[in-house]
Amino acid sequence: MSTTENAPNDKFRAYRRRIAAKGRLQFIADLPREDVAFLDELKERQGLRNRGQVLEQHFRNRREAAQQ
Repeated sequence: MSTTENAPNDKFRAYRRRIAAKGRLQFIADLPREDVAFLDELKERQGLRNRGQVLEQHFRNRREAAQQ
């Protein structure tokens, strides 16, 4: 394999390392289209940049409710 073929893999590895250095983890989820559409609707309604922020906000709210 030439160096140019490894470039995308190296780029993604470096990205994942930067994410991990911030104490974060990236994951892929297999969801029904309806659920993704719902995430997108919430994202727009709440003025968030991405679906991950919708999930973060949901988990934070659930965690806070569980602690009360």
